[in-house]
Amino acid sequence: MAKTDYKTIDEYHKVHPAEVQQRMQSIREIVHKVVPEAEEVISYQIPCFKYKGYLVYYSAASKHISLSNPWSAGLLKTFEKDLKGYKVSKSAIQFPNQDPLPLDLIKRIVAYRKKENEGKA
Repeated sequence: MAKTDYKTIDEYHKVHPAEVQQRMQSIREIVHKVVPEAEEVISYQIPCFKYKGYLVYYSAASKHISLSNPWSAGLLKTFEKDLKGYKVSKSAIQFPNQDPLPLDLIKRIVAYRKKENEGKA
């Protein structure tokens, strides 16, 4: 990827293969369904959504898509069983490109993050 000065999420998506674009678009749509008020931004040169602070980021790599944010201990504990089988760190969850995206899990994570940002989690 030669371009590294993205201004919009669309610009970020366009440099990736069509299948990866579709996977990222699925995450984008989930965020907007769960948090319609979310603002799209580019932060650290990757797609980010803000709602009462930073909500979630996502990014594409050659073999996976990462959903990221500095995850709280509560979030990691709440989704511990769901996240088995994925590479997880304190700030990222990797979803391998060879597997279908766990859309329901992503939806629940975004909803949890919304509650955290509202101070309700």
